[in-house]
Order: sequence, then structure tokens, then C-alpha cells
Amino acid sequence: MKIVCVIPTYNEKENIILLVKKIQQLYPDIHILIVDDNSPDGTGKIVEKMKNEHLDVLHRSKKEGLGRAYISGFQKALKDGADIIIQMDADLSHDPLYIKDFIKHIEENDVVIGSRYIDGVSIVHWPLSRLIISCLGNVYARVMTGMKILDLTGGFKCMKRGALESIDLQKIKTNGYGFQVEMNYAFWKNGMKIKETSIIFYKRVWGTSHMTKRIVLEAMLKTPFFRFKRYQK
Repeated sequence: MKIVCVIPTYNEKENIILLVKKIQQLYPDIHILIVDDNSPDGTGKIVEKMKNEHLDVLHRSKKEGLGRAYISGFQKALKDGADIIIQMDADLSHDPLYIKDFIKHIEENDVVIGSRYIDGVSIVHWPLSRLIISCLGNVYARVMTGMKILDLTGGFKCMKRGALESIDLQKIKTNGYGFQVEMNYAFWKNGMKIKETSIIFYKRVWGTSHMTKRIVLEAMLKTPFFRFKRYQK
């Protein structure tokens, strides 16, 4: 079984070496695919020098948003024969220790979501304003889509190959929070079995958050229209 961890990067040079080393120490057989959007700080070049049998980098020509980066990474992972695909952030907010739980739960599910809210609020060092935005965003997404998932906007998840192959990925047009919600909705709409498992989410230590008002606004405006889209191939 080939497991590929897809990690988009944009200006993550302070974090990426630590993250890659931690994943490789914990799971030496997992393949890591870094998807770099031509980071001005040289993140892609750093990973290029680290490449080995289990670490590859997909260099994209420009920054087009988180959603486009993930789609490119998913497509390459599938082309390279991945059976299980894990997606996670590069900023050390997602602890690789939870990957073992994902692998356990994915045996009986199609998608496993690392949930910050299934056991209360499991977020460390976020300002109250950011937490309120996240909680309200999840409530809004549940109301608009009809899904019962508690953490629809989280970016740490595990997917079977068949789950991704069930979706026409070219129809996913959102980024940021909206991308996470739309992917979950597409899985749910296509009949995939989805499970949430508890994680602790940590605020990034190095670098700058990529969350903007535009990302929040996009999610608010586009989420109500997911119901009118068909995601099957």
C-alpha cells in the first residue's frame, strides 16, 4: 500500500525541514510530495536539495491558491500510484503523530478528517477572534450544505484513492476554507464514508498565516452554491 502525504508550500522555509524530518522519522515508508508555488523565500529549492526515494517536490510556476496546489498534488499522487493520500499544512500546525490514527481509521472509511471540534475545542494558542471565525464558519458551512461534520474547514485529512477518483477535480474551484468545505461536500455527495478523528491543532510558530479576509469571503459566497454542482466524473 503506497501512502503519499501531499503538502503545499508558499514561503515555509522555517518549517518545511522540521516537518519533513519528523514525518520521515515517524513513518519512513510514507512518501512525501511537497507542492511549492514558486516560493520567493526558496522553500522549493530547499526541498529540491532534500529529495530522496520517499521525498519529491512538484514545482509550480506561480501562486494560484491552496486549492489549485492541492489539486495538482492529488493528481500527481494518483498518477504515481498512491493508494492512500494524506493532506496537511506545512506550518507545523498539524502534528504528524496523528497520521497513525488516520491510517487505522481509513481501513473502514473512505475519508478521515482530523477534527479540531469533535472533542470540544482542540486548538492551541489561537486568538479568540480567529477561533470565533472558525467556529462560525463551520456552523455556516453545515447549515448551507446539510452535512453533520463538525470540522468542515480543517485541512488535515486522509483519503482513499477511490474517494479522490470519484470526484471531477477540475470542478473544484475554491481555495482556503472554501476548498476544504467543497472537497468534503464532494466526498459526501458522492456517497463516501467519512469519519472524524480528534486532533490538537497548533498555531504556527514560524512564518506568516496565509488566511485572509478574501479567503473567508470566498467561502461565505461560494458555499451555498455547492448544492447545485455535480462532482462525479
